[in-house]
Amino acid sequence: MGGPIGMTAFDVAPSPGATPADRWASEIESELTDEERFGLISSLMVVVFGGQREPRVPDEVPQCAGYVPGVARLGVPPLLITDAGLGVTNPGGGRVGDTATALPAGLGIGATFNPALARQGGALVGREARAKGFNVLCGGGMNLVRDPRHGRNFEYLSEDPWLSAVLASESVIGTQAEGVVSMVKHFALNSHETNKFWMDAIIDPAAHRESDLLAFQIAIERAEPGAVMGAYNKVNGEYCCGNGPLLRDVLKGAFGFRGWVMSDWMAVHDWTYALAGLDQHSGAQLDAEEWFDRPLRDACERGDVPSERIADMVRRILRSMHAVGVNRWDDAPDVDLAVHDAAALEVARQGMVLLENDGLLPLPAEVASVAVIGRHADRGVLAGGGSSQGIPPGGIAVKVPLGGDGMLSAVRTEAWFPSSPLHELQAARPNTSFRFDPGIYPADAAEVARRCDVAVVFVSKLESEGYDSPDLSLPLGQDALVEAVASANPNTVVVLETGNPTSMPWRHEVSAVLQAWYPGQAGGRAIVEVLTGAVNPSGRLPITFPASTDDLPRPHLAGFGDPFGTPHSIEYHEGAEVGYRWFAAQGVRPMYAFGFGRSYTAFEHEDLVVDGGDTIAASVTVTNTGDRAGADVVQVYLDHAAGEPRRRLLGFERVELDPGESRRVTIVADRRLAARFDLDSGQWFLAGGDYGVFVGTDAETPVLRGSATVTEQRFGR
Repeated sequence: MGGPIGMTAFDVAPSPGATPADRWASEIESELTDEERFGLISSLMVVVFGGQREPRVPDEVPQCAGYVPGVARLGVPPLLITDAGLGVTNPGGGRVGDTATALPAGLGIGATFNPALARQGGALVGREARAKGFNVLCGGGMNLVRDPRHGRNFEYLSEDPWLSAVLASESVIGTQAEGVVSMVKHFALNSHETNKFWMDAIIDPAAHRESDLLAFQIAIERAEPGAVMGAYNKVNGEYCCGNGPLLRDVLKGAFGFRGWVMSDWMAVHDWTYALAGLDQHSGAQLDAEEWFDRPLRDACERGDVPSERIADMVRRILRSMHAVGVNRWDDAPDVDLAVHDAAALEVARQGMVLLENDGLLPLPAEVASVAVIGRHADRGVLAGGGSSQGIPPGGIAVKVPLGGDGMLSAVRTEAWFPSSPLHELQAARPNTSFRFDPGIYPADAAEVARRCDVAVVFVSKLESEGYDSPDLSLPLGQDALVEAVASANPNTVVVLETGNPTSMPWRHEVSAVLQAWYPGQAGGRAIVEVLTGAVNPSGRLPITFPASTDDLPRPHLAGFGDPFGTPHSIEYHEGAEVGYRWFAAQGVRPMYAFGFGRSYTAFEHEDLVVDGGDTIAASVTVTNTGDRAGADVVQVYLDHAAGEPRRRLLGFERVELDPGESRRVTIVADRRLAARFDLDSGQWFLAGGDYGVFVGTDAETPVLRGSATVTEQRFGR
């Protein structure tokens, strides 16, 4: 192989300040044979296809997303890679009888605004993965929600860089504390599923740095994930997994990322991706060629790839193994599934967002009869589809394959986890009479509702990897179902089990609306606890709910109607103005704003003090003025920067308060949140001048305003 590549972004060889992980990686890499080196830079998917198991994988390796052989003579363990965005998955049930804790959707975690819960969730998934022998988790989904029709939004956390970065980093920290490598994904702009394998995301590079890439940068700084996964799509004309400006220049150069970059499965198209910064070809046998095997070897022999580049790829993988502790495992950890179930329940509780309530909730104890209406509300709660879909303890209560066009049709499946809202309601209110209707016919449901004091309608919408929704309506005539029930009974509560916003044309006709997301294995219980008042709702929306798709940057879904396999591009002309930022810039009020959520108590904010200088700091006192304990999420926003309108979440803190209790909260902003990125200098620029700040109940509703003078400055990368 050739000589040194001469690019510092690739150089992770030991330096005077080298860590033990750097030194171990360098020492081990120097002792490897070329065969062993090339063995580490590809993974093989371990799933039976057509009755044929990949013959190169040892028999003792369970079915999983990926296998990388180890080097036993040097203490390098094999890598066993599993999907684990919301819990350890079991693709197709290939590991018979193997279940795992199923957490709520990523947006449900985002709605908690609770970093401690994110870390706890990451830790429990890491612990279960380690107990099963998996040492790399394909979790860490944190792409920003740019379009509420994107089928994979439910896996992600929010539309805001700071919220997404904080929660994703906490999850990674929790997982890696268990000695399991975690990652952040998908790098970058995996914000659209329609023909994503052929999609080109066009965005101004500076705006990209201020939005999606800033989220990744902050998460990488805070958590030091062992790996980053590249996305399927192109960005500005180059596929992400072979995009040198993204991987080599930004991720490894500007961000200083020291772990390894793995591809998504079926996302590599050439051996040259190694030169662009990709370190590992995932599921190599699925692609047209195993690019990091013979094609890359041949390129090395020709001198087209420097030997130092191959060494760097290997060192990065080894470095993360040692930094996280994968090479130092002892006995498998004990897993207390009851404790993990309680954690999943708490995420679901805190992630529920009460959108509407005319006073009907919490349900009064004296309610004599309740109609429970909706598909499978007697059996369980819906989960999102695709590679993140797990199998919880107790299995799957109802499974409905949907299929469709495209290569991911096999994973487009409705799975209902066995946590029945009907049964939980019956247990919580044993003296209440319940009637159930599956909601097949609106007329039948309306008659059942008419005979009861209260009607609770459970509506659902599957979102899945590989598919976007054409609009925001509920499928299967469920909007008509809600309207019929509301006409028959004015005391109607709607529970939304969805992975995206919905249009809700009936929202002013019902008494209450509860956004439950996909609430995970304990979701039925959490829903009922909120409905009955055993839990005071405290979730806040991590994404904007638009009043109409006409208000979005792209009113029509890009690529809609094109045959599978059609190349297309999306121009993200909104740039860094994602979600609530877009609505503020356009002066358009959404249906429900980012950060919105109701409670059964009330909060007041007072005594705002804003300080400037190098960054913005805001202090405010929050008081629970209601008659029951509850949690508020203090939200501090930038409103204008040195004369320029600019809406930005500067920080947040979830605060639990007893009635009458007050708390002083101080938010110190990461100065990049208020800055612009200057491409010419490769630095952040914070203009000097007056910066307006408000404390809001959401991104559109200020309750206190202040300002401070910020010093002009350039900094960082």
